[in-house]
Amino acid sequence: MIVDLHSVRQALHKIPELGFKEVKTQQLLLEQIDAMKTERVQVTKWKTGLFVKVTGTDPQKTVAYRADIDGLPIDEQTDLAFKSTHPGAMHACGHDFHMTIALGVLEKVIKAPLRDHVVFIFQPAEEGPGGAEPILATQEFQALKVDEIFSLHIAPELPVGTVSTKPGLLFANTSELFIDFKGKGGHAAYPHLTHDMAVAASTFLVNVQQIVSRRTNPIEGAVLTVGKMSAGTVQNIIAETARLEGTIRTTDPKAIQTIKTEIEAFARAFEISHHCEITIDYGSNYYGVYNDERFVNLFKNTVESSGYTYREAQEAMTGEDFGYFLKALPGFMFWLGVDSTFGLHHAKLNPNESALAIGVDIVYRTLQDLMTN
Repeated sequence: MIVDLHSVRQALHKIPELGFKEVKTQQLLLEQIDAMKTERVQVTKWKTGLFVKVTGTDPQKTVAYRADIDGLPIDEQTDLAFKSTHPGAMHACGHDFHMTIALGVLEKVIKAPLRDHVVFIFQPAEEGPGGAEPILATQEFQALKVDEIFSLHIAPELPVGTVSTKPGLLFANTSELFIDFKGKGGHAAYPHLTHDMAVAASTFLVNVQQIVSRRTNPIEGAVLTVGKMSAGTVQNIIAETARLEGTIRTTDPKAIQTIKTEIEAFARAFEISHHCEITIDYGSNYYGVYNDERFVNLFKNTVESSGYTYREAQEAMTGEDFGYFLKALPGFMFWLGVDSTFGLHHAKLNPNESALAIGVDIVYRTLQDLMTN
């Protein structure tokens, strides 16, 4: 093999880069692709990402496979010899695995051509601000005329050799939430001359919790979490500003808008009652990952006939911008077991590299089966 899965994964792991800043990552990917490139391979750059098309032997459709390429703003805390060399950045969500598996599959598709066209999407900015939705709007992607698409995500809690997915909802609809309060600061001894934003923000935080319990359908899943709150400067000055940072997650895409509408209504009321100005920013928004049942059933047969273990998944309130691809195209996403003590987004995540070859095998077999069914 041209692609040494372990060395490539480790090289990628050392150079994590944040969304739309994956310059070194793109270059390393290009070096690997150039080493195996033939006249049947067409490479197109898009920002820091890549589209790689391999021409089929008797094409009747185009199947796409997506691998995300960005890292997370986390300081790595492992003792690995190949730990991140970029302070404040880490591949803590397995995107180094995702890219390496895609490269391994690409090599197999080049060496053992398939009937249909295959497009490999090396997508930037999955963790934020989001790369999937803008990719779908580009002329470069539309020119590829993709018919079907699928992807994987590592699962630290699953053993190596086990995969998991389900028809329908797999990942939730998500939205970031940032709320800024501005009032009037002043001396702690004269509260009547101020408009205290520490009080406003903390009261707001408590009150908006009733949105999920009283404004959304209890049969459907919904989460409104404020994970960070900041206000003030020192202990004897009343806070002039405050900020809440959180997330909204729902199983129904319509419920996201319901929650946002209610948050905005609370904000208008608080501006009056707490004599302040409130601004709201929803940051990155991801559409839920909804798997096509036909593809999931086919995938299950592929996995079990290959001697691997298939496990039915449960939907999760995690977010993945692959949902935008599945909103536009039929397909699915699945979990690949990597047996790590530490979970996704943890500074000590250390997936088992023996899962790399299994991922390559499963994805290639899935491509074969998608072209004969």
